[in-house]
Order: sequence, then C-alpha cells, then structure tokens
Amino acid sequence: MHNLLLLFAISISQGNLSSERFDSLNMGFVGNWPFGSSYATEIDSARNLAFCGSGGGVYVLFISDPSNPVKLSEIRTRGVVNGLFCEKLTQRLYIAAGEAGLEIWDVANPLDIQKLGSYDTPGNAEDVAVSGNYAYVADYTGGFRVIDISTSSNPYEVGFCDTPGHALGVAVSGSYAYVADYDAGLRVIDISTPEDPSEAGSYDTPGYARGVAVSGSYAYMANGSSGLWVIDISTPTSPSGEGLYDTPGDAYYVAVSGSYAYVADRGEGLRVIDISNPENPSETGSCVTLSNARGVAVSGDYAYVADGDYGLHVINISSPIDPYEAGSYVTSTNTFGVAASGDDYAYVSDRNPGLMVIDISNPGSPFEAGSYDTPGSALGIAVSGTYAYVADLSEGFQVIDISDPLNPSEVGSCGTPGNAYGVTVSGTYAYVADGSGGLRVINISNPEDPSETGSYETPGNAYGVTVSGTYAYVADAYEGLRVINISSPIDPYEVGSYDTCYARGVAVSGDYAYVADNNYGLRVIDISTPESPSKVGSYDTPGSPWGVAVSGNYAYVADGLSGIRMIDISIPTNPSGVGSYDTPGNARGVAVSGEYVYVADDEAGLQIYENLVAGVNEEDKNKEKVLKVTQNLFMGISEVQVYGVDLPVTLNVYDIAGRVREKIIYNSSPVMVGAGLNPGIYFVRIEGFEPVKIEKLR
Repeated sequence: MHNLLLLFAISISQGNLSSERFDSLNMGFVGNWPFGSSYATEIDSARNLAFCGSGGGVYVLFISDPSNPVKLSEIRTRGVVNGLFCEKLTQRLYIAAGEAGLEIWDVANPLDIQKLGSYDTPGNAEDVAVSGNYAYVADYTGGFRVIDISTSSNPYEVGFCDTPGHALGVAVSGSYAYVADYDAGLRVIDISTPEDPSEAGSYDTPGYARGVAVSGSYAYMANGSSGLWVIDISTPTSPSGEGLYDTPGDAYYVAVSGSYAYVADRGEGLRVIDISNPENPSETGSCVTLSNARGVAVSGDYAYVADGDYGLHVINISSPIDPYEAGSYVTSTNTFGVAASGDDYAYVSDRNPGLMVIDISNPGSPFEAGSYDTPGSALGIAVSGTYAYVADLSEGFQVIDISDPLNPSEVGSCGTPGNAYGVTVSGTYAYVADGSGGLRVINISNPEDPSETGSYETPGNAYGVTVSGTYAYVADAYEGLRVINISSPIDPYEVGSYDTCYARGVAVSGDYAYVADNNYGLRVIDISTPESPSKVGSYDTPGSPWGVAVSGNYAYVADGLSGIRMIDISIPTNPSGVGSYDTPGNARGVAVSGEYVYVADDEAGLQIYENLVAGVNEEDKNKEKVLKVTQNLFMGISEVQVYGVDLPVTLNVYDIAGRVREKIIYNSSPVMVGAGLNPGIYFVRIEGFEPVKIEKLR
C-alpha cells in the first residue's frame, strides 16, 4: 500500500480565468500554485477567520486560537494580492489583485470558496474599499475607479477620477473616498454620484502616501519615510494637517481602533500610536516583526500584520504599551528556482521556506504536497532520482531526500565558501555556482555525506551552471560564459570563455550554449570548440533574463518582470521570439517537462504554461481530478466526490497500515466520510479503477 502515501489533496475552487488581462502570444495558462510574500490581511472576527494575502493567492485561516492559526482553504488569484476588503454582511471578499484588477469571492463557506466575478481595471489594483453596491479601487496609474458590484458575477466600471500621482490606498466614509496617492498625498473624492466622482479636496504630505484609514473627523495616512500623518477632514473640501508621528521605518499601512492607530512600518514591524490627542500623536509601544510589515488589520485584542516574506504575525495588543507576538502563520515568499520530475511533482526553491514540493498531477490545479525548511535561502535546485539538491545561498549545498514527497527530509550538506546560487547534477557529482566562490564540485556518491572534491574560482560571480559531457558551463555575472573542463572532478580548469554583459543563467543543447544575459536578453554561443566559444546569435527580450531552459527547438527565458518568453532556436544564428506570457510576478526560474513550462515567478509562486505553437491545444486534457476530497477541519470529516467515471463505484477507506476501515457505494451525490473513524490518517481509493486514484482524508 505504499502508493497511499503519494498523494495529498487540498480542495481549491478556481473561477473562470479567461476574462483577466495578461499579455500573451502562443502560450496558454494552465494552472498555478501562486503563493508568495504577504502584503495584505483582513479579519472576519464573527467567524474567527483571517484572510492573509500571499503572493498571487489568499490563505483562509481559522484563528479561534490566535497562537495557532489553522489553514482552512486557499484562494488563487491571477495577480499579486495587494489589498483585501471583507464585506461581513454578504460574506464576500474583495481582492485588489494587481494586474488582474478586482476579484470578488464568496467566502460564506470557508472550506468551499467560490469565485463570483472580476473586473480588469486599467492600472494595477492596489487597494479596495466597499460601500453599498460599489467597490472603490486605488488603481495605481489608473487612479481611482468606481465598480458597480450589485451583480457580483458581472461587476463593471461606472466612474473614475484620475489622481495626480499613483493611487495606493483607499478608504470610504459617507459621501467621500479618501485616496493615498503615492507622490501627491491625500486626495478627497466626492462619490455622492458614483458615476461621476470628482476631487473635492486634497492635502499634499511631504512623504510618499501609501495607506489611509478614516475614523471620525480624521484621516490617518501611512506616509512612507515620514511616518503617520493625522489630517483633519471635518471639512472634506479643505483637509488640513493636524499632527504627525515619524515612525522609525517606512509607514506602509494603518488601521485605527479606538484611540490608537496601528502602523505597519516596513523594516520596523508594528507601531502602536496613541491618537487621543490628534495634534500630538505619540508611540506607546511596538513589536518588531521578522521581515517587512506591509499590511495590518485589528480585531479585539489582536493586530494581524502581513509581514512580507514571513507571512502573518498575530500581535497581542491588549496592552498598547507592551504588544507582543502571540502567533504566526508562515507563507511562501519568493520562488527562485524550479525543477520538474515526471508528471507528478515539481520542486520549487523558495527563499525562506526552502524546498517546496508541488503536486502537478493535475496541472490545472497544483497544490503543495510537502516542504522542507532549509537553513539558508534556497535559490537553485536540481533533482536526480530520489534526491533534490539545493543551492542554499550562505548555507551552501543541501541534499534533500524526496523519496516520500509528502515528507522531504535533509540527509546531507556541504558548506561552500561563497553564496550558492545555482546547482546541476551529472552522475555522482553536483556542480554548484557559488557566487564569489566560483564553481564547486561536490561528490554525491553518498548523498548522506557529500564532500567537495574540486573547484575553480571564476573571475566574476558564478550564478548559474549546467553540464554537458566533460564540460561545465558557468554563467559568471560580469564575466559572461566560462567553459570549465571537468574530466577530472578533482582538478577542474577553464578552457574557454565568452564575455557577455551580466550572465545569470545558462542551458546547453547540442553545440550551443544559451545564456540568460540580464538586460541583453538571450545570447546564443557556439561551443562546438570549447576552447574558443563565440556568439552566433542573440534575441533581445524586453525584460531582464534570470534563467533559461531549452526543449526541442525552443528556448524558454525567465525574463523578470516581462514574464516568460518563448524563443525559436531552430536556426541558432537567428533566434526569434514566437511566444510569451506576462506572468503576474517576476519570472526568475524556468523548467520544461513534456508539454508544460514551469515558471518560478518570485512572489507569485509557481506558474504553469503550455506552448501553443507546438501543436498543443487548449482543450481539457483530462485534467479534472477523478477523486476530490474536501476536508472539514471543524467536524473531523471529509466530503468525497467522484467525477468522470461510470457509476456506481465502490470507495474503500484505508488506515495508514493499509487496512480497510469503511466501504462506501458511491452513486451520484457527494458523501461524507470519516464520522465513525478514530483519530489518525486515512485514505480513500476508488476500487477497480486504473490508474489508481487515492486521496488523503485527514
């Protein structure tokens, strides 16, 4: 019954994605596991729910015990989550999803969240507030947008008002919206006629306005390096500065409760400001968080801080003089590298959580199956057999056993003198691009005791590496491509080089090396004579390439903020762009397996695309799971559904030892399973169905 341990399912609802704006050419979106840095949070205190933005998604957390938030479900957006607004009465969550605009989700059942609708704003949705039948969006370069949400499935814009700067934050009170306009301070917008919003007043603060909250006759502005500003809005047409408190960091967001303002102060955590005297606000307490506080929400005795790379921090504020951390929920942060192994799993190197194992058996809905927190910052990754090899920055080289993808574990490590950025494996050796330490050759014949056997210090900073035959090809920042003879791993030496601008990644196919060359796109280097490599072609991508992978006649370039670029290299001397997809994050790593392209998209997690030029159509390719399990953490039971097979079928429930504990005849309706089972781990399997379909119950 070893197969029972191979799959772990999480039920995720994902709406129709076809309406969102993402520039693309000959590449189709397939699915994503989009979680990354946390910038926003919202609370539904009546139901003990916290919504934590995480890259291109939202974690729904049960917080009845603030010291131990429990994940109930996940929301996947197409853009990075910048702002959240929870409308408690209708139990809907409004998401300012960056490039994807406004998204509306039904969160009435936190275990079965459904997307209701979306509206693609012209700018980059940064924040959202809701009042009545309207959502008000701070849309960065798109200014202030008014969206009619009376029909959630079909929201549409009814009005807008250009702001002079970049709209980052918004709050609504009465007939006015208050916009934090990055380089233009507070803008007061009259929304008494939503179809014709107009600026009624303004107050230009000296810093950079990022967030705003309104309470009574005052607007409270998180104003970047100049801290918290208190602005009198008793006369909205003529707002005036009342007081300020210069926080030690960069004030990004503010929430107000009672006589206190709670400021998410980037670099300095949560600052508690006494605003009982608006003319003279003063700090009463603070709690430094691990990363960069970007968002904050307050409910009762707790402040919930979206802390960038370290997820959600729950701060006890029952004593404003002495706030302290009560609990936390760590999210993913920045995905830098990706490796795909077969059709079941992709392995992602994530700077803070380390190694993430993503189940891709259903590419349209990948999910996290397991993880291992490496001691450093995981940047590069290679997979061979039952091991993942991680370039872990300052902590060097790590060997992770992935024979059980649900429970990866470290079995060995080897320190390196520089910062390990990239890694590749060939035979019994791993080759590490080690920054200032150049190329390091690690013997992995015994994965539990890896040891360095040789090295070559490249003249620049080694960022990427690949191996072909008896040569290692190193992307050496500032010094270009270096060709290293590794026929003797004990004594590697350089035989040739080609000076590009700023080499970050390299792939080799046949007689050519393909270099991801920062601001200069893709360079094609002829390596048929390793001692004398020469450039034969290039393609200038619009972004800043970080990584490159080659499959068949195509090179796939992770092009930074410009997403993924597909380049035809059938004629190496004349490469041409034939496809692209503007990913929601910052494309840093890429891997290709079969028909799918896997992109490590920094704060937007793992994105999966397909090459439409190569004859792959966008029809459903049996991506629908046959067996779906939705776990109910409150009741200790699971809802099981069966799709796409002739009914009835028999479902067997097994314990961890493989013993049958329950038999169920499934006819047509979802069934609840597990009510009579003792605590423990159980699996459900469809009997007589090939290939075997198994999911975990709890």
